[in-house]
Amino acid sequence: MSKYRSIVARLAEEIRSGKLSPGTRLPPQRQLAAQLGVDLTTVTRAYTELKRMGLVEGRTGSGSFVRGASVPSVPMGDPVAFDLGMNVPPRPPGLGDRVAQGLAALLAAPDGAASLGYQPSGGTAADRAAGASWLGRRVGPIAADRVAVAAGAQSALFALLGLLLGRGDTLACTGLTYAGMLAIAGHLGLRLAGLAEDGDGLDPQAFEALCRTAPPRALYLVPTIANPTTATLPPERRRAIAAIARRHGVAIVEDDAYGALPEAPPPPIAALAPEIAWHVASLSKCATPALRLAYVAAPDAAAALRLTAGLRATSLMASPLTAGLATRWIGDGTLDALTAAIRAENRARQRLAASLLPAGAAAAHPDGNHLWLSLPEGWTAAAFTAAARESGLLVVPAEIFAAAGAPPRAVRLSLGGVPDRAGLERALALLAGLLSRPAIAAPAIV
Repeated sequence: MSKYRSIVARLAEEIRSGKLSPGTRLPPQRQLAAQLGVDLTTVTRAYTELKRMGLVEGRTGSGSFVRGASVPSVPMGDPVAFDLGMNVPPRPPGLGDRVAQGLAALLAAPDGAASLGYQPSGGTAADRAAGASWLGRRVGPIAADRVAVAAGAQSALFALLGLLLGRGDTLACTGLTYAGMLAIAGHLGLRLAGLAEDGDGLDPQAFEALCRTAPPRALYLVPTIANPTTATLPPERRRAIAAIARRHGVAIVEDDAYGALPEAPPPPIAALAPEIAWHVASLSKCATPALRLAYVAAPDAAAALRLTAGLRATSLMASPLTAGLATRWIGDGTLDALTAAIRAENRARQRLAASLLPAGAAAAHPDGNHLWLSLPEGWTAAAFTAAARESGLLVVPAEIFAAAGAPPRAVRLSLGGVPDRAGLERALALLAGLLSRPAIAAPAIV
């Protein structure tokens, strides 16, 4: 590991663990360089990277200070050979041609010109009907007036959490959860209650205990192939969580980003408790990130209208071209074909990962885009991420997903970002080699 990366890894670990608390002034760069016996430029580069990660801020005339709580970003400084960090699905064959042909057909239709102008914030009647049809395969029959169309899941979640909670309200979630939701919660000033989980996901007893002592306003869940842990809530846990939420009047925000990937997924919570659940499903993970589109099934039509007002205020509308293309693909079976191709490729890539990584080290779902890798004794997630980066591999440390408590020694690996299996095999072989070596020690920072 390079000297500056060692400094970054060590300081990042101490900041995220709380050893260096928000507001702490870091040593002056010249002082630290002399103490460590390195060039001033090495320390300057390390401080610059920590600022880019959102962990440190510079104050003119005063020095560098640890920032307040935030969701840190993944080091992205230099080009990497293999991106195992961005959680994207593998690209289905012929995707570009399908997009071009679909858009051409959309614009050539009698009403094609409508896709080039403004449209209703919650989606046209045709787009909402298509969303209801697609969601209904998993959730059950849904009236189109319960569906809102959003410009991606992040946009939907921002508007939805802003609708359900106010600044200072408590949002319950698993202890490790989607980093995008953490960013939204920080922006909206929400308090997070990170709950215990295991290999099957959220522990219902932990949720029950919280509801009895300090009921949250809402519960956020990724119930199927959770990001990052890959846990999928079994049906009995889904029923238990739904019953607890119903009993205590807690709304459920069900982020079902990966729900279309398994051939036979458990029933969504929105199918078990539709009157309290908001079901959010995007096309980014089961088709392509180019379709920045999400469908939200609200508890009722009035709730969908309230959400639409929030969508109008934050993003105005989903792209009419994107929405129209998705409607066409839902109707002609293209979306199902793309999802099936992604599912098949995910299975092949997960088998490859299982053959190359240490046995028992990774939690994974056979149909999922990512896996959760536990690290050997001696490694911290920050140090391993930096060491992987030096080997040309981008992975995501557990700290990025931590809503509460000390994060485990683990990293998330996404298998879809490497274009082909041959490249993925090389990347995983490099990663396996790194895992087989002793942890690289970072210098102590005093």
